[in-house]
Amino acid sequence: MSRKELIEETLKSLHKLSDTEVEEVKRFVELLRSKIEDQELSEGIMNLSSKSEAFDFLKEEEDLYSEEDLIEKY
Repeated sequence: MSRKELIEETLKSLHKLSDTEVEEVKRFVELLRSKIEDQELSEGIMNLSSKSEAFDFLKEEEDLYSEEDLIEKY
């Protein structure tokens, strides 16, 4: 079924619902859109941070301590 057909079928079903039920469907759709937008935002932030060079200095940092520096080993 195409997107257009799905929308038409959904609209037909919505017309059969009471006002209260339509409002509930609307709130659900808003919740769903909000979750999708949050996920897209999180993915965008992860992509930006993974491409960022802000923490590259950590890769070049020398090790300050070794196992020989430990007083007690667990």
